[in-house]
Amino acid sequence: DGPRARVHALARAYLAFAERNPAVYDAIFQLDGGLAYAREDTPEPLKDAFAALLESLGEVAGDGVEPGLFTEVFWASLHGVTTLTRSGRLPPEETERRVQLLVDRLPVV
Repeated sequence: DGPRARVHALARAYLAFAERNPAVYDAIFQLDGGLAYAREDTPEPLKDAFAALLESLGEVAGDGVEPGLFTEVFWASLHGVTTLTRSGRLPPEETERRVQLLVDRLPVV
């Protein structure tokens, strides 16, 4: 139902995955598996995963904003919400409001 709704759904799906699969999430993002990120030798599955995020987020980055950079910042925000909520530093009952705030601040409707 439009770019903003798609981004909101993406954010909720990301956070739901992290909540339902904490060991997998940790293996992907917390453990050092020796994988190269954001480099020429990054494995194709990692590039494909980032490309999927970029496809949803690129159109809402805003004028004059490089879509890849915006995608990194948006992902970092979701990762921060996930990590800080899981560690007890952010109250989980406010997660949806955090996501809504993040999505509402997107420059492109």
